[in-house]
Amino acid sequence: KWLGKNDSKQYLADQAELRRRSLAFRNAEGKRHRDIDEENRAKLAEENAEDEELKAACQRDIEQFKEESAAKERASLRLKGKEIFSGRMQAVNEKEVSIQEKHDSHLLDTAAWQDVNDYAEECKRRKRLSLAFRAKEKRRHFQVEKEQAKSKIHQQHLDTLYRSEDARYIEMAKLKEKARIALEEMNRSPTCSFGPNPFSTLM
Repeated sequence: KWLGKNDSKQYLADQAELRRRSLAFRNAEGKRHRDIDEENRAKLAEENAEDEELKAACQRDIEQFKEESAAKERASLRLKGKEIFSGRMQAVNEKEVSIQEKHDSHLLDTAAWQDVNDYAEECKRRKRLSLAFRAKEKRRHFQVEKEQAKSKIHQQHLDTLYRSEDARYIEMAKLKEKARIALEEMNRSPTCSFGPNPFSTLM
C-alpha cells in the first residue's frame, strides 16, 4: 500500500519536473527569438541612419561644389572685367582679347559642368551600391525569419508531443491508483465471495 503511494508521488514529482524543464526550455527559446528580433531591429535602424548620413554627405558635397563653381565663375567674371577694361585701354587688341575671353569662358563653363556631372554620377553610383547592400541585407533578414519560423513550428510540435505524453502519464497514474484501491479491497476481504467485483472500476 505505502509502496504504491510512494511510486505515485514519485511519478507525479517526476512529471512536474519534466513540465518545469519544458517550460524553462520554452522560455529560453522565446527569449532567444526576442533577442534576435531586437538585434535585427537595431541593425535595420543603424543601416537607415547610415543611409541618411550618406545622403546628407552627398548633398553637402554637391552644395559645396556648387559654391566652389560659383566662386570660380565670379572670379572668372572679375577676370574678364579686368581684361575688357584693359582691352578698352588698348583698342588695337580689343577684338582679339574679346575672342580669347569668350573661348576661355566657354572652356571654363564646360569644365565646370563636366565636373558637376561627374560628381552627380559618382553620387548615383554610391546610391546604387547602397541599394544593393540593402537588398542583400533584406535577403539575409528573410532567411533569418524563415529559420525562425521553422524553429517555431518545431517547438509547436514538441509542445504538442509533451502535452500528449503528459496526458498519457496522468491516465496511467489514475489506472495505477484504481488498481491499488482494488487490491486494498481484496486484502480487506480475502475470502472468496460473490460480492461486487473489486476490479469493476478498472473496466
